[in-house]
Amino acid sequence: MKTHANTAEVAPRTALVTFNRLIASARPPQRADRSAAGTLPTRAFRYCEAVTTATGLGWYVFPPIGLTFVWDGTQIFWTWDGGEEHGLLPLTVAQFPGFADAFDAAAPESVRGFSPPFVAALKEPGVVQIWSGLIARTAPGWGLLIRPPANLPRAPGYEVYEGIVETDHWFGPLFTNIRLIKTDVPVRLEPDFPFATAVPVPRMMYGEELQNTGRVVGDIAHMTDEDWADYRATVVEPCTDPDRSRGRYATASRKRRKGECPYAAAASATA
Repeated sequence: MKTHANTAEVAPRTALVTFNRLIASARPPQRADRSAAGTLPTRAFRYCEAVTTATGLGWYVFPPIGLTFVWDGTQIFWTWDGGEEHGLLPLTVAQFPGFADAFDAAAPESVRGFSPPFVAALKEPGVVQIWSGLIARTAPGWGLLIRPPANLPRAPGYEVYEGIVETDHWFGPLFTNIRLIKTDVPVRLEPDFPFATAVPVPRMMYGEELQNTGRVVGDIAHMTDEDWADYRATVVEPCTDPDRSRGRYATASRKRRKGECPYAAAASATA
């Protein structure tokens, strides 16, 4: 069998990413919705392939339980659904309610006592680390970009830090860091509303070698004949065609995507 130096070009598997849900009560990851759960404007959903493609990229990740945080500028306080009787507690590091015992009951003896923390206040002011309740594994040569859900309106008061985890060889808790941006205001994370998206990305995409191949053409006079021909085909001809139908870009994009990804082809073959 022929092998490739680039590990992203391996024989396709059915699953590009596998999520292991360790907290049974957590909502499972869900494919991101091209309509942003129905919140996109109708024209954008029908005609803007650029927006819907970005919106539907990856998997929604949900908090395993409803959470409330309050930051007073120095200390972070928190509570969880079912823990309101305790009031707002100072946050240092905390386990998911009852999970440590469940973890030890399921884990082999050599792993017991190492259940992942659920929430933790980091050293940076107002920054909280939250475990999604998941462990993820991707195909060789792929990682997960953890980022805010694209084009989905979210609760105010916090921002999600973005990060890339090389989940093809790092098999550990899938954490996300959020930054509280207002003081003395409760910030609520609902268990049925995604607070992050996990997007599979090939390692070659974020490698320095490929990133450094970008270039800038800094003057319109340096546009080539090919550039102008492509501009004419993309912009001028559709605008001057009286019989032009809407959604031509969307239709062409969908046709180009068919059959390009070996993982999509493998999934279709096994469906």
